[in-house]
Amino acid sequence: MIKKRMKFTKETGVWLLLGFTLPILILIVVYGLFGIYPGSTKSIMASDSFSQLGNFFASYNTMLKGEESIFYTWYASFGLNYWSFISYYLGGIFTPLVYFFNNQQIPEFLYFLTLFKFGCSGLAFCYYSLKTFKLPKWGHVGLSISYSLMGFALAFSEMVMWLDTFIYLPLIILGIHRILEKRQPTLLFVSYVLLFISNFYMAFMAGLFTFLYFCARALLLQKGQRKQPILMYLTTSLLAGGAAMAMLLPTILDLKNNGEAMSKVQTILTDGTGPLDLIAKNFVGVYDTTMFGAVPFVFVGLLSLILCLYFFVSKQTTKREKLVYGGLFAVLILSFYLEPLNLFWHGLHTPNMFPFRYSFSFSFLVIALAGYGWERLNKQGIDRLLNIVFVLVLLFTGVKLIGSYSDLYNYVTLLSFGVTVVLCFGYLGLLFLQKKRHTKWLGLLFVLVVSVEGGVNAYSIISGIEEEWSYPTVARYNGSYKDIKSLVDQTKSENNLFYRMETLDPVTKNDSLAYGYSGVAMFSSIRNRHSLSYLHDLGYRSWGTNLQINYLNNTLLMDVISGIKYNLTKEDMHKFGFTKQAESGEYSLYENEYAMPLGVLTDEQVYEDGKVRSQTSLFNQLAEKDVEYYTFMEPELIELDNVELEESEGLVTYRAEDEKKYSEKIVTWEAVIPAGKQAYLSLFPYNYDDLGGGNIELKVNGTSQKTRINMTGQYYDLGMYKEETTVEFSVTLTGSKVFSFLTPDIALLDSNLFEESAKAIQKKGVTFKVSGRRAKAEVVTNEEQVLFTTIPYDQGWTVLVDGKQSEIPRFKDAFLTVKIPMGTHSIEFVYLPPGLKVGTILTIGSVLLFGGYLFVLSGRKNDPFYQVTTGSTIGNDPKLMKKTADNLDSEAKEELILPAETQEDKATLDISTAVEDNAAISKDSSFVQEKEPVDASEESSLMTRFSFSENDEFGFALHTETHLKKELSLDSPKEDRQE
Repeated sequence: MIKKRMKFTKETGVWLLLGFTLPILILIVVYGLFGIYPGSTKSIMASDSFSQLGNFFASYNTMLKGEESIFYTWYASFGLNYWSFISYYLGGIFTPLVYFFNNQQIPEFLYFLTLFKFGCSGLAFCYYSLKTFKLPKWGHVGLSISYSLMGFALAFSEMVMWLDTFIYLPLIILGIHRILEKRQPTLLFVSYVLLFISNFYMAFMAGLFTFLYFCARALLLQKGQRKQPILMYLTTSLLAGGAAMAMLLPTILDLKNNGEAMSKVQTILTDGTGPLDLIAKNFVGVYDTTMFGAVPFVFVGLLSLILCLYFFVSKQTTKREKLVYGGLFAVLILSFYLEPLNLFWHGLHTPNMFPFRYSFSFSFLVIALAGYGWERLNKQGIDRLLNIVFVLVLLFTGVKLIGSYSDLYNYVTLLSFGVTVVLCFGYLGLLFLQKKRHTKWLGLLFVLVVSVEGGVNAYSIISGIEEEWSYPTVARYNGSYKDIKSLVDQTKSENNLFYRMETLDPVTKNDSLAYGYSGVAMFSSIRNRHSLSYLHDLGYRSWGTNLQINYLNNTLLMDVISGIKYNLTKEDMHKFGFTKQAESGEYSLYENEYAMPLGVLTDEQVYEDGKVRSQTSLFNQLAEKDVEYYTFMEPELIELDNVELEESEGLVTYRAEDEKKYSEKIVTWEAVIPAGKQAYLSLFPYNYDDLGGGNIELKVNGTSQKTRINMTGQYYDLGMYKEETTVEFSVTLTGSKVFSFLTPDIALLDSNLFEESAKAIQKKGVTFKVSGRRAKAEVVTNEEQVLFTTIPYDQGWTVLVDGKQSEIPRFKDAFLTVKIPMGTHSIEFVYLPPGLKVGTILTIGSVLLFGGYLFVLSGRKNDPFYQVTTGSTIGNDPKLMKKTADNLDSEAKEELILPAETQEDKATLDISTAVEDNAAISKDSSFVQEKEPVDASEESSLMTRFSFSENDEFGFALHTETHLKKELSLDSPKEDRQE
């Protein structure tokens, strides 16, 4: 076995290396053309890569270097199950590579990681191809380039955590083949486990596709030969799932407790799909959008498309194969058009942009069948291939004409059409030359053309991403990193106890994860929905499914309740109780003297329904007060610039006069702010959805702050005024033609009442020391009380009171609370992801069971039930038995009879008429034609020797003198042969 593997590595190592390096080199060139390279000013962090993944990898790096726990993070909003967070965003074996970078180098890390994963997907497919198809070695490299640079992978390349799927998918398919052909389950088991722990979301879609693929392959077996491989596949898959349960089970339970409700099917047909979508997306270099209404990205190379279609028209493809694989294609195509099926592929959750996330399955099936089609291509097939190309060109022409005279498919450019047509005929010519004769440059030319096609397609898609999402500059991500980080580190050096801080000028919504502080804002698909929903009720904007929460535009009351001890800001700040402590670059650090610690003592009234539904009622409950902190007044409107004002009862609408959607609309007010008041302009949209991308910039007292209206709170800070002051302020509205609000007013917070209550809360405060997944405190009470904390409630928490586990009463499923008896007590909250213990046991048990399963299989090598028997499957399946004249039935003998050639060279037979099941086809393994030595074990094969005849139109010919054919008397008379 070891010698066999060493031989395989020696013979194929160069080709595997090319499969890995060529996609990387192509992308280096393409990204370089956009100014993206190591040390460049532009980053690879488009779309969510900038706002999410860059920060998430930074947090993982922080965890690796010992500052945070792998199970729980205090840096994701108020606190989060980090184990589940990892399972979606940061799973897999490649993520720990971030350890070799610092957090300021995250843009460079993502560049290298993206290229590395593309290279690994090419390597994996090249290995799969070498083990599956009988092609020239350069053919494997060409297919691996097409696969690694398929349209889906490029269009979603910013979602770097999804790229692992394309590495493991070819290995899983190869593992399925090994179960069917060799009864060897190890590769499938390992590949499935790696897939499951990399990204549970994509693993669901890839797992569903591979299950359907296995079913298709199993249907190609004879009925009596299906039971054993089916049992082996199911056993291996279940054990692989069990082996990944340490990661999967906690995630499943977290999604159950905090995830979204299942999406309802609203329509039968998917949104915006058309009958020619798949044709349009098979042009070279087309990109429509990855937002809403996108067409599935299915492009995987024109060579693959042509050969896949040839597979279905080849005479060597059986009717059963056509039906089975055609049925699998039908399932995928119907899923693109039928919303119930589309929704099922997404786990019954409608995706937020990036639609048809399973369309990579279609691409893989195309290129897999292309490999089989290429194997079966012979001289008789060239005419069929020519017909395929002509039909494709006609279809491409029709789509282009439709796009020229309508809005449909207008993303198909004339250049794309021209390149596509030229490459169609180019590939036809190359395949003709391959079957005609080899030249030493043919393989190089093939790989070069595929590389150019992949590069052109990659350039067009990256250009589309640049136009739609933009690739931000490196400075935008880390230009202020040193300034912010130095101020964050200063706060850490000055505090041993837990505190929170936030920024009024965020780089992204996930800054706390990048810079390592406990904050409020977050944008993540993995989140604690119960706590975020309650925080939304308290004034932090976290709407809908709570994908986001934003700190901006709230009040001092929530600063106290949230424990916000520090603010970072670029502008001068006028918030009551905040004093400037330090400066670094553009940023200043302000400290809040009224911040509440992580916990505070209160009474059991906090559990009463309706008692603490707003920030004011919760503030009063914690302070043991019953006070109205706010009074309200209406500002005086003094100027409108490019604004048409419409007023109705309780509602105002600002409309642009010049009707330019993004033109500035400026509204200016004036108000007399009484002494001792913190003032807030209240702007509550009539309908958040109508505002779209509407932005607002508030200018007051020489400062300005710009925010996205539908993503932030309603209270815009106008400042603190010790004396009565006349204040003029304005808002600049952009991003929408029309803005409708409830009639704007000013909320005035009484600073004296606020200060009194805030100090009362601090007096009852309980300070915590936080380390990893634990939070500890000492509590002294004169009576039984309730310890209220702002730690988000999660079923993974346990609380120890004086070392003994105690009950955690539910407070709206939002925050942790615990009842404390009278006296002095030590309190410790400990977190462990729900299901981790059981999942770990399942993982260990499944690995041991699989090891036992392998042991059982090794002991039953001679049991016919566990052996491979001759059967009808696609491709070059190894067989247990060698066909001989004695064990062939009449049908098999008929298949072995090779028709004599009528041309001058009657001593050679076309390779396509040979028996596929017993073919040991010689593989041309280099750009230059090679002559490989004949293995002694091959002497009895039907395809032991090859010749290239000048008189034979297509070159590959098979000498008819074989041991088996002599036995069957299938050879022509000796005198007719020409050696």
